[in-house]
Amino acid sequence: MLKIGDFSKLSRISIRMLRHYDEIGILHPVAVDDMTGYRYYSEVQLPLAGRIQAFKDLGFGLSMIREILEKYEDSREMEQFLVIKRREMEEQQHMLKQRIRLLDNAIEWLRKDGNIMGYDVSLKILPERYVASVRKVIPSYADEGMLWRILMEETEPLHIQDKSPCFTLAIFYDGEYKEQDVDVEVQKSVIGTYSDTEHVKFKTMPSIEIASAIYKGSYEQIGQVNEAVARWIQDNGYEFAGLSFSIYHVSPHETQNPEEYVTEVCYPVKKHG
Repeated sequence: MLKIGDFSKLSRISIRMLRHYDEIGILHPVAVDDMTGYRYYSEVQLPLAGRIQAFKDLGFGLSMIREILEKYEDSREMEQFLVIKRREMEEQQHMLKQRIRLLDNAIEWLRKDGNIMGYDVSLKILPERYVASVRKVIPSYADEGMLWRILMEETEPLHIQDKSPCFTLAIFYDGEYKEQDVDVEVQKSVIGTYSDTEHVKFKTMPSIEIASAIYKGSYEQIGQVNEAVARWIQDNGYEFAGLSFSIYHVSPHETQNPEEYVTEVCYPVKKHG
């Protein structure tokens, strides 16, 4: 048997932590002297100590480590558990990257003019246009690409000609922000006339007056841009007059770098009264 000091050196775990592991039930000494209270460990416990440290290095808390050691003795079960945890960490990493991008955008705007809502809003007329469109209920806003794939695949045999400038945009039909099952239509302005396909409809969209703001960067900024446009509409004597939509000047179709996206957030408007 090994004294706690010797086991501490071999396992590279402090005596204080070994005592704590004993208290919470993840690594008990094999014997405790009734007279002195000295703890003794066995060499065969070193692999267990190594596993505990490995799990700590992976970011697991001690309560989770205890649960792992109790539930997953089989290596296959342990592998499945770790695969799930890896997936969760990837999702957390993705969320963290999004938050970092938002912080970078906020810092950039603050450095620009001291205003975190420093988006320039303008009033303009979006002209009449003939479009190819697809409208469906999709699982979430992040799944908008499904609609663009349908549009591209079903119009490829038609050899449609893009209008210049070619407006590619998405219209959001739900009256509120939704976590799932969102009603979205994507449109692309084209030249000529074409017959509808299974999912693609061709139609003429009327000209409309819009208040809009163009911004560069990831789509996570859109909430701030919406607020800036809404504030401009209220402050300048206008009111909402239709569904909001986004025009994609530089989209994931042109670049895979979210910092290079250029998006225009648009709201149809009319003067009060």
